[in-house]
Amino acid sequence: MIVYRTPDQRFERLEDWDYPPIFTVIDGGLLGELRVAHYAVGPPGGPVILCLHGEPTWAYLYRHMLPRFAAAGARAIAPDLIGFGQSDKPARPDQISYESMLRWLLQWFDRQDLSAVTLFCQDWGGLLGLRLLVARTDRFARVVAANTFLPTGETAPTGAFLRWRSYSQRVAPFDCGGIVQGGTVGGISAGARAAYNAPFPDERFLAAARRMPMLVPTRASDPAAAANRAAWDVLARFDRPFLTLFGDSDEVTAPYAAQFQTRVPGAAGHPHALIARAGHFIQEDAGPELAARTLAFMGLA
Repeated sequence: MIVYRTPDQRFERLEDWDYPPIFTVIDGGLLGELRVAHYAVGPPGGPVILCLHGEPTWAYLYRHMLPRFAAAGARAIAPDLIGFGQSDKPARPDQISYESMLRWLLQWFDRQDLSAVTLFCQDWGGLLGLRLLVARTDRFARVVAANTFLPTGETAPTGAFLRWRSYSQRVAPFDCGGIVQGGTVGGISAGARAAYNAPFPDERFLAAARRMPMLVPTRASDPAAAANRAAWDVLARFDRPFLTLFGDSDEVTAPYAAQFQTRVPGAAGHPHALIARAGHFIQEDAGPELAARTLAFMGLA
């Protein structure tokens, strides 16, 4: 089985990013050992914020939030999912499934021995992070869900998601920086666009980025649909604090903020917000505001 590793030089001198990677080796099954990268800022003893990115991004997405978390005394940890950032990249789409992505994330998480975690999750960071929460509920203190969902295939996805899924399979080249640019209201710099493309020297490295839109359950019979329905059974009893921060210009996930607010008991009574002038990649449009609202939610403001 072939696994690619992006050359370190691709990550040198990136705009607004000087965090050294910390590597954890996990068992990739038939893929052999896999190396997972993460980045950590703030005092080691501070309250933990786990920042999970989606696709086709990597931990760079949190560069406007990490220093604010650290300045408030929190320990912010942002991993790169397998297939993204400085983590290893399976070569073939058929090596990647919803369950394998979750299994790899769980292994990484267990190796970190984290507790009383505040989960901040966006896009696939929620599709995986909320499953992680359900699997390790005792390790989490609260959740901030931003522009994400946990689909079970029982309701039709948004038209914006279906357009994205189709686009992701046919576009060439797969310009991650351009995709992030298009998913914002305010745009991003040329340097940021380059940073989002840095993990992917060529098409061989893009198997996960291409594959993941196809793994989102859109029918009740899809492979991950039953497990997500079981996860919702747990979330329907989750009474720890749960906050939603969604962008007002994100057509992909717009309906799902209300789903979390009404179905998760822990969401009651918290200051949920629809962030003005924020698109799907909400961390780009409103990173400082997201950090401030998260810190207030944690009692650290």
